[in-house]
Amino acid sequence: MRRIFAPSEDDLAEITSIEPQKKDKNRCSIFIDGRFYCGLTLEAAIKYRLKAGMHVEKSLLDEIQLETDKNTALDKALTHISASMKTERQIRDFLDKKGYTAAVCDYVVERMQYYGFLDDYAYCKAYISGVSGRGKRLIEADLIKRGASRAAIERALSEVEEDDGGAKQLAAKYLRGKERTKENLYKAVKYLVSRGYGYDSARRAVDVSEDGDEDYPS
Repeated sequence: MRRIFAPSEDDLAEITSIEPQKKDKNRCSIFIDGRFYCGLTLEAAIKYRLKAGMHVEKSLLDEIQLETDKNTALDKALTHISASMKTERQIRDFLDKKGYTAAVCDYVVERMQYYGFLDDYAYCKAYISGVSGRGKRLIEADLIKRGASRAAIERALSEVEEDDGGAKQLAAKYLRGKERTKENLYKAVKYLVSRGYGYDSARRAVDVSEDGDEDYPS
């Protein structure tokens, strides 16, 4: 652990306040230059004699938290994924909201990946196998929202075919009780495209005849 006092003032930031956390009496929040920076155990804050008005390097606070909280953060992250799989981005966001620094997040993610608890590709595969009635484009958008890496999404989607069966079911449900007019068929194609299906898959599902090609935009 490095010394609290750095040789250059330019490298230092001021601890403006240290406040006890409401949800955990054994932890406190560290504010740097008036803004929340991280959370620490009270024991760590006392051990390193941190107090308001002190000038410290932010990297030092990162080291203190990594040293004292890495195992606690790992336990919380493992509990968080016990109910369902998570992406790396979701774990990082979870720990960030808990007040952990980037150094702790990096440590937790590395450990979870090493032991096989965190795998964006596996997450994408599981998600894809569990959805129906959605085309590849909509599934891709959903996975992006969930924070899966682009590489994992592309790899997982490349290994599956478009769900033509699901598209046909969706088309049949949409057209139920409607006449098979060109207008209704066109609306059905548009609906399937809005559900993430490719244009060709949507046309096949609606069973549009080749005679009406000019009536459907490509």
